[in-house]
Amino acid sequence: MEVNLNKEKPVVRLRAFRAIDDPEACRLFVEGHAHVLTSIGITKITSAKNEWVKNPAAFVLIVESLDRKKVYGGARVHVAGGSAPLPIEEATGAIDPSIYDIIGEYAESGTGELCGLWNSREIAGYGIGSIFLIRAAVAISYQIGLQSLFALCAPYTIKPGECVGMELEGRVGNQGTFYYPKLDLLATTMVVKDVPVLSKAHEEDKAAIFKIRENLNIIRVEELRRKEITIHYETKIENLENWSLEEVIINARNNVRKFKGVVDENDINFL
Repeated sequence: MEVNLNKEKPVVRLRAFRAIDDPEACRLFVEGHAHVLTSIGITKITSAKNEWVKNPAAFVLIVESLDRKKVYGGARVHVAGGSAPLPIEEATGAIDPSIYDIIGEYAESGTGELCGLWNSREIAGYGIGSIFLIRAAVAISYQIGLQSLFALCAPYTIKPGECVGMELEGRVGNQGTFYYPKLDLLATTMVVKDVPVLSKAHEEDKAAIFKIRENLNIIRVEELRRKEITIHYETKIENLENWSLEEVIINARNNVRKFKGVVDENDINFL
């Protein structure tokens, strides 16, 4: 029997996994994300945007019902050196090819991108998309072994990004910003430069991230604007013994040359 969401005091699971390890959860993520994009007028969604489900360097966070039949939101962390460019490279490469060298520079010590952040209207207002998924993404980045984490932020996600320690990467576009003309949206390139220590994170967010890092499977009652949500965090990523950041870093060096000039202008991946 499907577990219905209690709108007064919702209870959900926030689970992390490697994309190639759970195709069914990826399918539910894609369907939910596509529905949200369509609802805000983004209808040109190509199959190429979902190639991440086969990317061995893509990690997924989903917020789901306890019976795993319903997905209420999600986000992804793509590691540079996977089978495709980072979404930020695809988005900005046409207007500023220097992005490939910038990502390559960070990739030498392990970098990735927080992307594909979304939540359904059903769970809006509880901080899933604005706080808790972002914190969890930064937390699992440490588990994966990353030293830095990028995000391509819309104006309303700059502040949440700053809360977890992100700062402007001003070498991209016009001092870190550029437009998607087809959407009239201003994009800002941001990055956490020190995932292990989070020196620029706000204290409350830093404490919450460290708590998740220290207790990968933990139940927390989270509160936002007097609204409570119980989250069963299951952020221990299974099968990490099959993951080699060192191999991905080597591949990232080759990708700088491989991906230059290869841009999908239809690919839009805001945080």
